[in-house]
Amino acid sequence: MPVRIYKPSRNAMQSGKGSSDHWVVEFEAATPRTSEPLMGWTSSADTRQQVKLSFPTREEAIAYCEREGLPHIVLPEAPVARAIKKSYSDNFKFGRTDNWTH
Repeated sequence: MPVRIYKPSRNAMQSGKGSSDHWVVEFEAATPRTSEPLMGWTSSADTRQQVKLSFPTREEAIAYCEREGLPHIVLPEAPVARAIKKSYSDNFKFGRTDNWTH
């Protein structure tokens, strides 16, 4: 059962970068989830898929997997979006190439 190593993306509901500066090791499900017939809840006998380990760097996460003998897949890091500085007064600037509309 391979594990995934990835860097989580930042929360889209927040403007900050909290909880996105670490790498996560997550176990993939060995068996599919089943639906419990009475209540309809989904369950699984595999408890390793509930485990998420956090590491400060990618190299430490890879070293952990190699030390424990876990086959791993490293997902590429998402590109960081750079904020473009904007000013409201630029909408009315002289020499603007396109017309400003509401």
